[in-house]
Order: sequence, then C-alpha cells, then structure tokens
Amino acid sequence: MSGRPWRTRRRATRMKIAISGKGGVGKTTLAAMLAVALARKGRSVIALDADPDSNLAAALGVPPEEQITPLAQMRQLIQERTGSAENYGGYFKLNPKVDDIPETYARRIGNIRLLVLGGVSRGGNGCICPATAVLKALLVHLILGRDEHLVMDMEAGIEHLGRATAQSMDALIVVVDRTLWSVQTAQRVRNLAADIGMRNVFAVANRIRQDAEAEAVRRGLGDVPLLGCLPVDDRLAAGLLESGPVGEPAPREAMKDNLPAVQRILLEIERRI
Repeated sequence: MSGRPWRTRRRATRMKIAISGKGGVGKTTLAAMLAVALARKGRSVIALDADPDSNLAAALGVPPEEQITPLAQMRQLIQERTGSAENYGGYFKLNPKVDDIPETYARRIGNIRLLVLGGVSRGGNGCICPATAVLKALLVHLILGRDEHLVMDMEAGIEHLGRATAQSMDALIVVVDRTLWSVQTAQRVRNLAADIGMRNVFAVANRIRQDAEAEAVRRGLGDVPLLGCLPVDDRLAAGLLESGPVGEPAPREAMKDNLPAVQRILLEIERRI
C-alpha cells in the first residue's frame, strides 16, 4: 500500500460493488464469494440481494427452512415508514426512514449482513408505490450513507441504479461465461452504465476450463476490462458456507479452493478504482 495516494487507500476501505450478468452465468455465486472474501479479512460487509429471483441467501449457506422475507413483502414495515394506507392507496412519504433497516432486518452471517430486497409487483401497484419508495431510499442510504463494504447482486440490467447512486458505486462487475450471449450482455450493460455516468465497468469470466477460453472471452469483451477468471466448479452450487448457528460460519472446500482467485479479483478492483 505504500506510495499509493491517500484517496485510493481511503476508498478501498469501503468498496461499493454491483454484480450483474445474464441469468445462469454465476453472478450470484460471485457476489457471495466477494462478500465472503471481504468478511474473512475482518471487514464489515452488507450483501444486498436486489435480484427478484433471490438466491444470495442460499449461496451464503442460509438453510432453505430459514427463508428470509424480502423487504418488499414486509407490508407493516412499509406502511409504518411511508404512512401509506392499508390498501396502498393515497399519499405516502417518498423519503421514508431506512437507516435502521440494516441493523434490524438483516440476516447476520458472521461479518456479513444479508438484506433481500425482493421484487415489487407492477401489476396492481404501478411503478411508484410505497414498497418502491422504501427500497429506493434504502439503496441510496446503503450506497451513499454507510461506511462499509456493499456487494449488490442485481438483475442483468442496472434498473436499480439511478444516476446519483450509479456514479457513487465503485465498480459494476458483469459476470460472463464462454457463450457469446453473456459477452453481448456485458457490452449492453456497459453502454447502459455509461449513459448514467458510471465509469468503472469490468467483467469476470466464470466456468472457464482453459486459457484459450479465457483469451476468447477477453477478445469478445473488447474494451470491457476482464478482471479475472474462475474455473468450472460444480461444488459451488451447494453454497459457500456451512450453515449453522449465528457466528462465523466455516467456508466449504469449494470456497477455500476458489478464495485465492477471488482475492485477486478484489485486488484488481482496488487497483483500478
């Protein structure tokens, strides 16, 4: 760290990282691995599941029987914070209180606090509703108002990020694999991010079997920097951590074996932001 600018060292103490990518490429697994790697360094981490198809809890070793209620489904909380009516009609607060939510509603997994946003139904509520107001306010608070690491698992797009929050993220990582479609998704996400002023867009290649595949992915990405590669490892589907009582969970063998590669990716992020 010697010789590096103070500004770089200060920002590296609390990285805000968003993970995107085409469905099925392993973005949730990478998000969980980054959160675990940071936590094993003794850092305080918020892992935010912003994908409506929520799987981050399972990747972090939360047992299936311990289902986490998404914040979007906590109707009483949403009504209390927004002042909305029981039927979600009428007026409600657009800037509700959310600063206590990480401590009160997160699932603790060692040094990781897991929050699950959940999806907001647009069928009856429209695109602006009390639940949306709470989730947006929480996202702004987590990105702009807290001095700790944030790893956010998103959908393939960047719909969760507004212009102000996107410009405050340290990095957007698009997970790709060997397929052309995943690489095209990375390029599309990069273009969308540029439209709202997000500069640090990178890629990580997953399920790579040999150097030739990695090089082919690198060429296909064009000017999207490739931070690193992870190998094919079917063991990761079982989760990264051993489930058990609250405390510091033990990493499974697959997480231990892949930890050096994940740590190198984290070092690349720190070097480039």
